[in-house]
Amino acid sequence: MATSRFLRYVESRKNLTGGAAGLAGLALTFTGLAGAYWPVVVAGLYGAGALLAPPERPDAPPFTDPSEQLDELRGDFEQLMAYLGEVDLPPAAAGRLAELTETLAALLEPGWVTDALAVDPEAVHTLSRAVRQDIPESVDTFVRTRWWTRLQPGTEPPERHLERQLTVLHDEAHALATALREAESRRQETHTRYLEDRGKH
Repeated sequence: MATSRFLRYVESRKNLTGGAAGLAGLALTFTGLAGAYWPVVVAGLYGAGALLAPPERPDAPPFTDPSEQLDELRGDFEQLMAYLGEVDLPPAAAGRLAELTETLAALLEPGWVTDALAVDPEAVHTLSRAVRQDIPESVDTFVRTRWWTRLQPGTEPPERHLERQLTVLHDEAHALATALREAESRRQETHTRYLEDRGKH
């Protein structure tokens, strides 16, 4: 650890700049300008150079590109659909879930839609949360709660909570799709104005 730290300092900007300043001090020594205090001059110039050197800039962490995140998310969505295909849901919840997954599938379809998503990290996060957390948790909780309800009848039917949860998630996905559509509409209107203004000149 100490050796690697030493090697990093040897290659650092501070050491290289200080070394260059120290060499300038040696040059002054050889010309006789530093006099008898040449060690102090060399050390002082080295220290000044090290202090004036720009700080080291660590490399930014290589986070996954949004488009790569969407590629991974498509694979997770396929796994989610396979899981949902094995779950027996009441008709109302199944219908709401079908609407939700249809919207998510459209948003994850490769092409211009995902190109628009890739520049909106918050949208990617919303989709990722729905696919990887919200939907599987809602369905799994329903399955487990339904089993207990059969043992203790008379409690509130768990499918009501599932339907409400899926409705909220569907509204989120629909709002995301609407925002993307409105962004494209604004882009089209902007281009129209640009062409009209260009034609006036």
